[in-house]
Amino acid sequence: MLGQIEFDRFYVKGEGCYLIDDKGDRYLDFLSGFGVFALGRGHPAIVQALHDALDADLPNLVQMDCALLPGVLAQELVARSHPGIERVFFTNSGAEAVESAIKFARSATKRTRILYCDHAFHGLTTGALSLNGGREFRSGFGPLLPGCDMIPFGDASALARELRRGDVAAFIAEPIQGKGVNMASEDFWQEAQSLCRRHKALMILDEVQAGMGRSGTFFCHEQFGITPDIITVSKALSGGYVPVGAMLCTETVSDSVFSSMDRAVVHSSTFSTNQLAMVAGLATLQAFEDEDILDRVRRTGKAFTKALDPLVEKYEFLHEVRGMGLMIGLVFGEPTTPALRRRFRMIEALRSALFSQMIVLPLFHRHRILTQVAADNMNVIKLLPPLIAGDDEVELFADALDDVLSSAQQGSSLIFEFGKTMARGTLHKARL
Repeated sequence: MLGQIEFDRFYVKGEGCYLIDDKGDRYLDFLSGFGVFALGRGHPAIVQALHDALDADLPNLVQMDCALLPGVLAQELVARSHPGIERVFFTNSGAEAVESAIKFARSATKRTRILYCDHAFHGLTTGALSLNGGREFRSGFGPLLPGCDMIPFGDASALARELRRGDVAAFIAEPIQGKGVNMASEDFWQEAQSLCRRHKALMILDEVQAGMGRSGTFFCHEQFGITPDIITVSKALSGGYVPVGAMLCTETVSDSVFSSMDRAVVHSSTFSTNQLAMVAGLATLQAFEDEDILDRVRRTGKAFTKALDPLVEKYEFLHEVRGMGLMIGLVFGEPTTPALRRRFRMIEALRSALFSQMIVLPLFHRHRILTQVAADNMNVIKLLPPLIAGDDEVELFADALDDVLSSAQQGSSLIFEFGKTMARGTLHKARL
């Protein structure tokens, strides 16, 4: 697939917001490993912390011990959470954190049903996949976990209808959906929390991508003034080096699982508290403080808004710029001018949401900027720049998008460019 669209570069180095390939070309990385490289690539403080940990030769994964570093990292995460969060269970990934949340919610409530949203993405392990709002991911892997039911994202009435049945263990949602950069209103979040409390269901916020500073606050749900019972994090917590995830929860939820000596090990994960993962997490949190990352995100987010909003006025293809902080969705749609509308419909007739892919390719090939479509069959491009991005990166991207959209508006050159890229990719594939 990467060969077909000529994205199959061999990158040899990463520096901050940029990737460098084997030809020495630099690419602005607005994908950041799906949010893993929040602090950019090769962050010196994280690198040094990991070197120091290796040099110290710390005893690792003893299993029958009371290790210091997991406790310290848990304490730091709890300190950044709302007062109700008091426990942390470490995992190896965001999906594993979601799997833990499912188990803990069922144990705490003695109920089995889990509600999730359309377009949701919580991971691809079987339990997490059961909460996936995209058919393209679920197809061929059933039957999945029973008792998982989907509601429309942001629909408080649908949530209330399901909760009234009295058998829901938890409602899980992303504060900003990764697939589409979809957002619900603050009123919805307030009502959702009130409904969950009223019907004794837990609220789980999946902050794996939208959390860890990406919205401009440490946890995205802070923007809505809510206090979930369970929070999942991963990606950025790794510092870009060692896989790590975490499920944060209330004391009541945790104690419902680890309720006695006999149940002390009913849920565990062999590598979850490995020392290097804990060091990476601690170094990442320290860098957030030392470099005022949250303030930088807020400033750069405003700079993106200032740079991109005029393009909505300038180009009929670009309908909206949405999101929060440095999680940005560029929404494309049908123009009003008849000639442009015919061109757009011609492209979409070839394949649904092909237009956004036609923007992604020249951003990469002309301007060496790595982006992605936000989801299959959706004319949205998602931007996940590193949180250390600044005015230079904003200007570079805005100028590049202006250039590509100008081509789209002026004539058929973008269609020919796209076709030529696909043809070269097909030819390359045939030679292989």
